[in-house]
Amino acid sequence: MFQQIDEWLFYAINHGWANPIFDKMMPFITQVDSWVLLYLLGFYILFFRAGRAGRVAAVALILTIIATDQINSSYIKEMIGRIRPCHVLDDVRLLMPCGGGKSMPSSHAANNFAAAVVLVSFFRREAFILFLVASLMAISRVYVGVHYPMDVLAGAAFGSIVALIVTYIVRYVDNIIFRKSLKLQNYDARPR
Repeated sequence: MFQQIDEWLFYAINHGWANPIFDKMMPFITQVDSWVLLYLLGFYILFFRAGRAGRVAAVALILTIIATDQINSSYIKEMIGRIRPCHVLDDVRLLMPCGGGKSMPSSHAANNFAAAVVLVSFFRREAFILFLVASLMAISRVYVGVHYPMDVLAGAAFGSIVALIVTYIVRYVDNIIFRKSLKLQNYDARPR
């Protein structure tokens, strides 16, 4: 039953949403290369323009993406072993190469939702745009024919959980270091 619902949703998005605008837009959105300049600009802003919170967020973001991507791609996908829809379903509108890796959870969805959760935990005002971008990336994976909808939902959930854990740890360590730094500054500032 799970597989039937997932296939129905897959075809509803892959075929039902088909139009010439999405056929150009979704492959662009789904390609990581399309976002490289924006990623570089984002890290520049975090490290050099957003103060201490930005630097802590950048560290949390890097650690989160490394953990999310490696755990998901190397372990979870292999354990679940779900084959991509473009390899097993008939009449898939495939708008990019299918890829040989496993399907669930989607690493694109996991990484983008992980990034959104980390950044929102530091910069709440940007929540709408960050989750909109993560959602577009996730849905683009179904539209181009390389993931089932449940793959991207599982990826979003997994990435969000890892992001919450890593962000908590990074903030905890940062608070310990910051408090220790303040104590040293106060000690050095005492009159002698």
